[in-house]
Amino acid sequence: MNSKTLMETGFSEWVPLKTITLSNLPANQGIVIAIVDKELEGKPESDILYIGRTKKPGKRILGGYLGGYGGKNARKINQMLLSEGYLEKATIGWIQTDKPRIMQEELLIKFKEDHGALPAWNAKKKLNVKAKKAPLEPKTSKGVKKKAPTPKAKTAPKPTRKAKTSATKPVAKSEAPAKTEMTTEEQAGAEPTEGEKTPAVK
Repeated sequence: MNSKTLMETGFSEWVPLKTITLSNLPANQGIVIAIVDKELEGKPESDILYIGRTKKPGKRILGGYLGGYGGKNARKINQMLLSEGYLEKATIGWIQTDKPRIMQEELLIKFKEDHGALPAWNAKKKLNVKAKKAPLEPKTSKGVKKKAPTPKAKTAPKPTRKAKTSATKPVAKSEAPAKTEMTTEEQAGAEPTEGEKTPAVK
């Protein structure tokens, strides 16, 4: 990442810091700022010195970077510009955005991916915007990783016992019932055979 790639993303033309005035700056609105070293333009190392953000460009750039008022980082940039001779070679550009914090951190992440570190004038801070990754394991309130439950081995279902069904044997055809002996009553009523006929009494 360098000043050329920033302009390709929509940054303004680079304005020398030593000649900048309030009329050069956008009205109070969210912007992302980049300060570059014009002497490093076109060289292998990046010419970007600083990537910042503000919603009050006039106060931040004129009062902070050039005037020395503000926080620790603004005073550091002021010292680099005035004491280290960067005022003669530093230029500044910006891009307007509704979400300056998010855009600044996305640019810082990209810069760190390309160069292994943040720009020289940026404070070494932890970036809040995280690259998309696979979801981490849930943690407990004490910061100890919660162990994922070990899946229980599935036991094979027990075979259900089938009721024993007695094999139905084919019923043999019933034979003709055997002749039973005649009862005495039947014998009495039965007609005698020819051999048994008694001779008629004359």
